[in-house]
Amino acid sequence: MTVSLTMWALTIAGLSALIAVDFFIGGRKPHEVSLKEAGIWTTVWIALAGLFGLGLLFFAGGQPSGEFFAGFITEKSLSVDNLFVFVLIMAKFAVPTIYQQRVLMVGVLIALVLRAIFIAGGAAIISTFSWVFYLFGAFLIWTAWKLIQEARSGEEDEEFEENRLLKAVERRVPSTDKYHGTKLFIRENGKRLMTPMLIVMLAIGTTDVLFALDSIPAIFGLTQDPYIVFTANAFALMGLRQLYFLIGGLLKKLVHLSYGLSVILGFIGVKLVLHALHESGVAVPEISIPVSLGVICAVLAITTVTSLYASKKQAAAEAGTTPEADDPKREKDSVDV
Repeated sequence: MTVSLTMWALTIAGLSALIAVDFFIGGRKPHEVSLKEAGIWTTVWIALAGLFGLGLLFFAGGQPSGEFFAGFITEKSLSVDNLFVFVLIMAKFAVPTIYQQRVLMVGVLIALVLRAIFIAGGAAIISTFSWVFYLFGAFLIWTAWKLIQEARSGEEDEEFEENRLLKAVERRVPSTDKYHGTKLFIRENGKRLMTPMLIVMLAIGTTDVLFALDSIPAIFGLTQDPYIVFTANAFALMGLRQLYFLIGGLLKKLVHLSYGLSVILGFIGVKLVLHALHESGVAVPEISIPVSLGVICAVLAITTVTSLYASKKQAAAEAGTTPEADDPKREKDSVDV
C-alpha cells in the first residue's frame, strides 16, 4: 500500500490528538483509576482501532485491512505479557496508586517513540535484504521454544532488574528517593535532583523495547507495510495503560498465556520462513492473512478459556474443594443417590 507523506502526517497528527484528549480527560489530574473508567477507555481504544481497520478496508481494500487487524491483535496479545513486568516495576519503585496512570502514560509514549525507530530500521533492512526474513523467522521460532521451556519449568520473574541504560542514568544524575507529586525534577539545597517519577517512567519505556525485539519481527511476519506496522503498534500500545488497570487483578489467572504466545510466535516464525523461501524462488505454500488472523484469534480464545479454568480449579484445590463441590445441584444429586 502506497502512503503519501501527507497521509503519514495526518495519521501522526490524529494519533497525537487522541493521546491529548485521553490525557486531558482521564490523565491530567492524578487519581486512582476505577474499573469503570478503565473499561470505558479500553473499549474506546479498541473501537478506534476497529474504525481505523474499517477505514483501511473502505479506502485501501481487504488486504491492508486484514493485515492491520492481524497485526493489532498480535501486538495487543503480546503487550499483555508486558503488563506482568509493569506490575513488578510499580512494586519495585513503590509508585503510589494515584500516580500510576501518569507513569504508564508517559512510559508508553516513550515506548511508542522507540518502537517507531525500530520499525523504521526494520523496514529499511527488509527492503534492502530479503534474506532477513530467515533471521526473523528463526528468531521467532527460538523465542517460542524459549517461552515454552520457561513455562514448563515454572520460571517467573519475581523481581524487576533494571537495564543498563536505567542504571547509567541513576549513577550519573543525582536523584531523591521520595516522590514529589508528578514532578520529574526538584531543587534541594540548590541542587537539581531527579525524582523516582522520572526513573520509573524511563523504566517502563525502556523495558518495553526489550519486548519489541520479538513483537516487531512478529508483525513484520504479517505485513511488510511500515504504515500498517506503525499504526497497529500505536493502537495496541495506547490502550495498554487502561488495560493495566482493567485486568491487573486477572493477570495471575492467565496461567497459559506463555503457551499461547509461544504458539503465535512459532506460527508467525514458520510463516516468515515460508515467505523467505517463496521470495528465493522455492515453490512452497504461503500462509494467507485470513488464515493467520483465524489462527491467532483461535489460539488466544483457547488460551484464555483454559487459563481461567485452570485458575479456578487451582483456587478450588487450595480451598480444599473442587469445582464440582461448589455445584448445589450436583451435591443434591449425590444425597439422593
